Amino acid sequence: MFQLSDIIASIGVAILLLAFLLNLLKKLRQDSVSYSVLNVIGAGFACYASWLIHFWPFVVLEGTWCLAAAVVLLRRAS
Repeated sequence: MFQLSDIIASIGVAILLLAFLLNLLKKLRQDSVSYSVLNVIGAGFACYASWLIHFWPFVVLEGTWCLAAAVVLLRRAS
């Protein structure tokens, strides 16, 4: 049976992989707002799921990924 953290992590990873795949297929540019939004959401979900299970290395990894993508978005907005 899946736990809530498994579902959240799966959604987050799916979003991250979707952004990656769309970029590889030249359907989404790496410097686009959409790419950064997908990275913020996907990494945010993965970070939260890692936090729920107390897996701190991935909290740091995904939290940093989410923060970096958010900084890119904020810079584009200003």
